[in-house]
Amino acid sequence: MKTIIYMVRHAESPYTEGNERTRGLTAKGKADVERVTEILKVEGIELIISSPYNRAILSIEGLAQYLGLEIKTFEDLRELHFAGEDYIIENVELMSKLREKFNDPEYCLPGGESNSECQKRSIEVIKTILKVHAGKRIAMGTHGLVMTLMMNYFDSNYDLDFFNQLKKPDIYKMHFEDLELKEVTRMMNSIG
Repeated sequence: MKTIIYMVRHAESPYTEGNERTRGLTAKGKADVERVTEILKVEGIELIISSPYNRAILSIEGLAQYLGLEIKTFEDLRELHFAGEDYIIENVELMSKLREKFNDPEYCLPGGESNSECQKRSIEVIKTILKVHAGKRIAMGTHGLVMTLMMNYFDSNYDLDFFNQLKKPDIYKMHFEDLELKEVTRMMNSIG
């Protein structure tokens, strides 16, 4: 049975230490959410799910309001936990650590989780959604790394290079036949 999942990477969010769950959107991010709603409101979406993080929810909230749907959150759709609070990573170091995580899916920074751990927990949600809601069109509020890892589970071409070209926000329409990914289409072009 054909099921469509629209992966919606959250809009621009101000980064500050210690508020991964609660940080919202910038003014640009809020304006971009209107574009997300415009693009998706005609897609016949029947279910909206999200990471529990505020920025992901806010990025699909306008769509949920327009369609009169509730947003169902799943803890296991949260962003990859990169490292523990005590581990400070400098920006210059970030790309090499990301590369290392993609080269070795079991690699994990102190207090963080590996790519394989993140992928495993998030894929369990996707598999359940695909089984329970087969044949539906589903929008998902998500994040760059966890989205890349979920897509990578179905197609290894979704890797660090894919992650590096993602925008905030971004939308990918994934066509599934049962649990097999058949086609992916990027729906959001050129964000300023």
